[in-house]
Amino acid sequence: MTQPLLEVRHLRVEFPTRRGRLVALDDVSFEIAPGEILGVVGESGAGKSLTGAAIIGLLDPPGRVAAGEIRFDGRRIDNLPYEEMRKVRGRQIGAIFQDPLTSLNPLYTVGRQLVETIRTHLPVSAEEARQRAIRLLQETGISAAQERFDQYPHQFSGGMRQRVVIALALAAEPRLIVADEPTTALDVSIQAQIIALLKRLCKDHGAAVMLITHDMGVIAETCDRVAVMYAGRVAEIGPVHDVIHAPAHPYTAGLMGSIPAMDDDRERLLQIDGAMPRLTAIPSGCAFNPRCPKVFDRCRTERPDLLPAGATRAACWLHAQPLRDAA
Repeated sequence: MTQPLLEVRHLRVEFPTRRGRLVALDDVSFEIAPGEILGVVGESGAGKSLTGAAIIGLLDPPGRVAAGEIRFDGRRIDNLPYEEMRKVRGRQIGAIFQDPLTSLNPLYTVGRQLVETIRTHLPVSAEEARQRAIRLLQETGISAAQERFDQYPHQFSGGMRQRVVIALALAAEPRLIVADEPTTALDVSIQAQIIALLKRLCKDHGAAVMLITHDMGVIAETCDRVAVMYAGRVAEIGPVHDVIHAPAHPYTAGLMGSIPAMDDDRERLLQIDGAMPRLTAIPSGCAFNPRCPKVFDRCRTERPDLLPAGATRAACWLHAQPLRDAA
């Protein structure tokens, strides 16, 4: 088996508050292989973006990694000093954020921003950096790249700005890209173009991608595997086809049931009763137990780890060995 490029092991992220410690991520584990696209999906507040921020070393203070570890290519990176992590971020790990306007400096041309990023991380001359920047703009589908090189972010449409952000993320040829909701603010037709672009660039450059989104359509179209998050934990992880068509966790099943299908004549969509708990009020046992249609006594008192569940792994006591044997 290929050595994972990224390994996240038992990650715990805390925020100290006046009322005590707030646990935002608790015992999150997954890995990404070279060239693989892993989708991370869940409701708002599930911990998706926080996981990405922890990986690239951009947790907002006073948030901190309180336990566990993050390894990139076998090297632990969650405990690196700021300047060391800055060298990893950009050079080895690229980032694409939801709103391109927050990723681009409005006072500088896109060309200048690309050249600065390239020269920060790669030993090239100014002219070589310029030519590479123009090639990146062409690769990401921006026509007349030489002319647009000297334009400012406000002169680009939303979809074109996101292409510039993708070019920035690829500027130093990183081996991993953390893409946080890269298509959310875009029209559906532009979303499809950005998804196709990410897949192609991943294939051409051999980069791995962690794609954070709440859109299962994007996951189904783009990813090799998917991790479903709930209340700061991974509820289920496995190959996309199996998670979508044979979900093993009741929460995943509820998510899938709430998506309208073109060939389905149901009058009403399924819904998951209740709401995700606040981080200050996560119930004991399985965090999903107050909303779960299959809850039983053990769910309310013991928290399940990820258990083998066919082709996937699910944090659900329905897949504990005695239950499976009884079935």
